[in-house]
Amino acid sequence: MASKTLQGTVLSKKMDKTITVVVPRRKKHPKYGKYINLSTKYLVHDEKAQTSEGDQVLIQECRPISKRKNWKLVEVMKKGAGK
Repeated sequence: MASKTLQGTVLSKKMDKTITVVVPRRKKHPKYGKYINLSTKYLVHDEKAQTSEGDQVLIQECRPISKRKNWKLVEVMKKGAGK
């Protein structure tokens, strides 16, 4: 069974070894047919603290590391204009 992978943007890196990644998605409204932009925030384990805010990253689902953190950083796709 393959683990899920998602691509998103680093929103925050204020925690130790943890980053917040926002993953956007588009969903079609069931009745009206209009596309809606939605996003989900994930807490991601970043062992080496190699990211900065605004980076495009690839994350992968893993075993639970803490109560809300069950994703890990795979790679930094593109460096952003972070703080």
